[in-house]
Amino acid sequence: MAVLLKYWHAQQYIMKIAFVSPYPPSQVTLNEYGYHLIRSFIAKPGVDEIYVLTNHLKDNSQYSRYAAEGIEIIPCWNFNGLFSFLQIAKQLRKLKADVVIMNLQFMTFGEGKVPAALGLLTPWMCKLLGIPSIVILHNITETVKLDTIGMAGSKWKENLFLWIGKQLTKFILKADIVGLTISQYVDIIRNKYKAKNVVLLPHGNFELPERSYLPEVMDSINLMAFGKFGTYKKVEVLLDAVKILEQQYPNQKFKATIAGTDNPNVKGYLDRVKEKYCTMQNVVYTGYVPEEKVESIFKESTFVIFPYTTTTGSSGILHQAGSYARACILPKIDDLERVVEEEGYGGAYFETDNAQSLANAIAHLMEHPEERQKYENMNYAAAKGLPMNELAEWYLSHATQLLKKKP
Repeated sequence: MAVLLKYWHAQQYIMKIAFVSPYPPSQVTLNEYGYHLIRSFIAKPGVDEIYVLTNHLKDNSQYSRYAAEGIEIIPCWNFNGLFSFLQIAKQLRKLKADVVIMNLQFMTFGEGKVPAALGLLTPWMCKLLGIPSIVILHNITETVKLDTIGMAGSKWKENLFLWIGKQLTKFILKADIVGLTISQYVDIIRNKYKAKNVVLLPHGNFELPERSYLPEVMDSINLMAFGKFGTYKKVEVLLDAVKILEQQYPNQKFKATIAGTDNPNVKGYLDRVKEKYCTMQNVVYTGYVPEEKVESIFKESTFVIFPYTTTTGSSGILHQAGSYARACILPKIDDLERVVEEEGYGGAYFETDNAQSLANAIAHLMEHPEERQKYENMNYAAAKGLPMNELAEWYLSHATQLLKKKP
């Protein structure tokens, strides 16, 4: 990477960069990742203009809350719209961008199968337009259990969606460079599709805030889960674990913070949870957490809980937990364990969807504060590993090489 950056600085191009990404206050998945990634390009040598091609809101003026000098936010496509890829192509022709960087996962463009699929034709459209493109792809269908994320209800549907996923992956691979965040994903795509344009592209870490430390003795243990819930993220295991801990530690106060909203595929999920656990007085449901409140949500937590039954790629929440120096309580899932190990993070583990196992993992770190502190330090150190600011230079070095090859 250092060699590439040195070469890039010597062979700089002045470029207009268009990002295709959700962006706050849009609530579309990857909005926060897009926010931090895109802002890391501001004032970089070689960057002339930065455009953010994001989805329309009911009131597009709300984007002004997240405006920054050097970035032009352009809502030009509709979440769940059928023509997003054409709307993006039209905007790209108008802007005459030199390079397109796409921040994607398989549900970026819609919760419905058809609009989600059609939006993923965007890399192919960029190829047709002759615009160099880089995709960071956060998940692949080959490793996702479709039934756990609301994408399949029977075997034939699962096989159909896997076939469709394969075809869409081929369209995504029309991009000049496709970055995947997990080494295993790179191996799978290279072997299955014989793709030579796939690289390992680290997730990168969000901007590190000033570190806050937890006290040695805590009046209350705040167990926080963050995300979109109802498919592979289910909070019942956390709430049941809290009940177990209350019985085990009657003199200790516990609080569960459910930070986020329903997954679009299971609307009404959290309302059903609230009804089921209505007798629990120590549960806070925050609803959607805007970017400016994320820091306080993490800093007020004692442990960050991952109530997952599967994973769909590298976890942005893992990186956020590291940025705020919080210990993680993680399920024993191969993909997630691999990411944690590869990226230098750590935490206590529990058996997936097992409340007693989760309670035991939490209790272990409660009774061994030195181990909790070890994970806090480890995660904070990992979060320093590859800041977005350096990741931006990786993109720019590759963009330069693509422009050199352009006829």
